[in-house]
Amino acid sequence: MSYIDGFVIAVPNANRDQFIEHARTFDAYFMEHGATRIVECWADDVPDGKVTDFRRAVQATQDEAVVFSWVEWPDKAARDAGMAKIMEDPRMPGPGEMPFDGKRMIFGGFVPVVSLPD
Repeated sequence: MSYIDGFVIAVPNANRDQFIEHARTFDAYFMEHGATRIVECWADDVPDGKVTDFRRAVQATQDEAVVFSWVEWPDKAARDAGMAKIMEDPRMPGPGEMPFDGKRMIFGGFVPVVSLPD
């Protein structure tokens, strides 16, 4: 079964096109290093919750959108090897070179327990 890295970030609405270009460029590097699928999703219907929600999780302001993304890997070993290569890849942007505040990103690795239509 696959392994999933999930990400949630806040991106200024004014940086939408810049973010899409950033994702197209840098997601290709993840694919080069072993990822099998990447999905980047711009918020469309993200309600405010009573206790918590996506916007609060990343401290999104009124002029920011939430982006929900995931990277699929063949397995955790492939993910660990691929992420090590990505962190060493000189093409990857450094701090402050992304169209969003990376300090507010939430992320984690996940083992699928249900996957349809499998």
